Amino acid sequence: MAAGGRASGRPAKKKGPTKGTGGQVRRGLEGRGATPPAEMRHWYKDKARAERVAREERGGGGGARRPAAARQRRSEDAPEYIGGRNPVLEALLAGVPASALYVAQRIDNDDRVRDSIKIAAERGIALLESSRDKLDRLTDGAVHQGLVLQIPAYDYAHPSELVELAQDAAEAPLIVALDGVTDPRNLGAIARSATAFGAHGLLIPSRRSAGVTGGAWKTSAGTLANLRVARAANLTAALREYRDAGLFVIGLDGEGRTDIGDVDLLTEPLVVVIGSEGKGLSRLVREHCDVVARIPMRAAAESLNAGVAAGVALYEAARHRSR
Repeated sequence: MAAGGRASGRPAKKKGPTKGTGGQVRRGLEGRGATPPAEMRHWYKDKARAERVAREERGGGGGARRPAAARQRRSEDAPEYIGGRNPVLEALLAGVPASALYVAQRIDNDDRVRDSIKIAAERGIALLESSRDKLDRLTDGAVHQGLVLQIPAYDYAHPSELVELAQDAAEAPLIVALDGVTDPRNLGAIARSATAFGAHGLLIPSRRSAGVTGGAWKTSAGTLANLRVARAANLTAALREYRDAGLFVIGLDGEGRTDIGDVDLLTEPLVVVIGSEGKGLSRLVREHCDVVARIPMRAAAESLNAGVAAGVALYEAARHRSR
């Protein structure tokens, strides 16, 4: 046995030169770029939840305080949501068509919650328990008090259907048209007044106008369930067709020369046009009116809210028709 423990007769191998790494060590020391967001990592435990939230937002469920531009891009056939215990209960009592009732987890029950759940169950409306974060997303961050009602997209009528409704009731048509009213809460308030004073429906333009959204349903206190809303691609063309059918058109504007109570057409087949609070009636709409009337008031008040103005005008129409 040779020294060093190597078997005799076998020459020791010499260690050759070390081969190059081919740049592998240098590449291994290079950075790998920015750390990907958490939701892009395959091990992210909330990835499924994040994807579900994204699907809900694409489907119209809403996001937590989404930008206004994103909300405007919602599909017309996306569902709407009513939040709040009183509005939800009023909508259910009024028979508003609904597809689901969302109830917050560990909600503090009261009579309104219990009655809402009972009515929804009796009507076959799906009952869904949800987190408050989801309810915030569905209502775009509005106050919901743990109760949210999902309603399908509104099925608008054709403008001529409003006249047919009056004919079927053997009454002189009374239709309310909105020109430049963009706040859904004003639409809901006008619907409430229209229902109270016997109007046969609302007419709105399809562009630059409030629609029948969750906010409109909420303000209307359920009256939209009993009042048809028609939509026209061109408001002035629809008014022209109404005039051709024998209806008179009264525009409500602060610059009108006749007080609304003194208009002698209030008992006739009628369309009352409500302008926006800021700009009033547009020029083209004004040109298609038979009369432009005003609501008399003191100089300290420059204008009235569109919902209040509609209520005053419709009250005068109802008063004249009842004589």
